[in-house]
Amino acid sequence: MTTPDNWRKSSFSGGGDGNNCVELASTPTALHLRESDDPATVLTTTRTPLTHLLAAIRTDAL
Repeated sequence: MTTPDNWRKSSFSGGGDGNNCVELASTPTALHLRESDDPATVLTTTRTPLTHLLAAIRTDAL
């Protein structure tokens, strides 16, 4: 697996350089999520499942 080098911090993580944020990176075939306090653990998915998860969270369907 290719290690992404374009990690972006969530806008909901607040300011500063603290280690309590969610980061997202992309590669040509996948999306990668991690917590900044444990950057070695990465969740890898594709756009469709992540879109469904976010839609369910927004509608409180979980």
